[in-house]
Amino acid sequence: MNRSPSTFFVRTYGCQMNELDTELMVGTLSKRGLTRVYDESEADILIFNTCSIRDLSERKVMGKLGQIGRWTKRKPIIGVTGCMAMAKKESLFKKLPHIDFVLGTNNISDLDYVIDEVIAKNKKMILTEKQFEENLDYFVAERNDKVKAYVSIIRGCNKFCTYCVVPYTRGQEVSRPPEDIVKEVQLLADQGYKEITLLGQNVNSYGKDRPDWSCLFHDLLEKLDQVNGIERIRFMTSHPVDITRNLMQAIRDLPSLCEFIHFPIQAGSNRILKKMHRIYTKEEYFEKVAMLREIVPNATLGTDIIVGFCTETDAEFEETFQAFKEIDYSVAFIFSYSARKGTPAMRWKDDIPEEVKQERLQRLLQLYYKMQAKQFQDLVGTEKEILFEKVGKNGMVKGRTRCWQNTIVPGGEELVGTLQRVKIHGFSNQTLHAELLRQPASLL
Repeated sequence: MNRSPSTFFVRTYGCQMNELDTELMVGTLSKRGLTRVYDESEADILIFNTCSIRDLSERKVMGKLGQIGRWTKRKPIIGVTGCMAMAKKESLFKKLPHIDFVLGTNNISDLDYVIDEVIAKNKKMILTEKQFEENLDYFVAERNDKVKAYVSIIRGCNKFCTYCVVPYTRGQEVSRPPEDIVKEVQLLADQGYKEITLLGQNVNSYGKDRPDWSCLFHDLLEKLDQVNGIERIRFMTSHPVDITRNLMQAIRDLPSLCEFIHFPIQAGSNRILKKMHRIYTKEEYFEKVAMLREIVPNATLGTDIIVGFCTETDAEFEETFQAFKEIDYSVAFIFSYSARKGTPAMRWKDDIPEEVKQERLQRLLQLYYKMQAKQFQDLVGTEKEILFEKVGKNGMVKGRTRCWQNTIVPGGEELVGTLQRVKIHGFSNQTLHAELLRQPASLL
């Protein structure tokens, strides 16, 4: 083991919250005087920031760690952080005896201490506290993107969906003080960031754990809309039960708030929704969608769908299929069910054959692609506002509409970080093709 580490490597698996946690860890290690490297064979410290939502993610992590365990020439300090650390805890040391520390999602602020202990005492360390305390220094985050940034507003989840490990890996909901969020967003604006995405396992629950603040999610959005320099505000993820009329009105009324909302239905069958403990019916979900489209007619919706959940019949899948078609989602993340240890659903037999899951998955994906192509075709000839994020290949620059559609136009670095009006003239796959309506002032 290197007693005086000078370099570190971090690999991130999973969601946007994991990406933000990685930015915080990178900032902490950089502040310590270490240099980030992007080749794991050159690092003195290796950190794998993990996800437990999908079985595939866990298998990828275990496979990679197994390979590193066979290294003979180098013995770096190896740490596992994130949701897998919370789910597996001490068992990781038994399966992977060469790793040095396990750090849970609620202990990111202890990274320095844990590394010090590993180096000084040459012993394995584990910290996996169940409850999160809002003590993170978000200002230390070292961000790769210079146009858009993630901002954490609430951690944990109180919903306990039967298929989900998040309440067990990230604990109960803990909101972040609004003044701290506003301060961070103002700092990001001062640094030139144009877009922020507010993160939480359920952002709509923001402030409910702290009634003394008198600041619920829509109140926070009003505060952030007043920050000069931030052009766009997005948020994810939402739980349909907590999506309120006040939030819908905020989307309508606040100029910076984008007209896209992640509104995950998960399934179209009431029996399956109840078995998932989603605590709403399909009818209640559709009522909220109708309310949103009345208040914000131009809003687009995203969803998550799980097919092949325990006992799901062909007829119940058809209900999901028809609901998906009727809602006309613009963005969808569609998965086949896989059982996760530690969840209530593990008590039930995973009784849907894999080939049936895959058939349902492909049917829904094909419907999604067909619907998306129709939506994109309808956009041809229209004008949209694009925030350009990065230069792609073949002289194209990439950005997004307010409603989340990927868009490319001919251009270069001079467009990155700017808002431009474009005209859509075509599309391919999941990307709109456009041309600038006018040249940026910097090019005139």
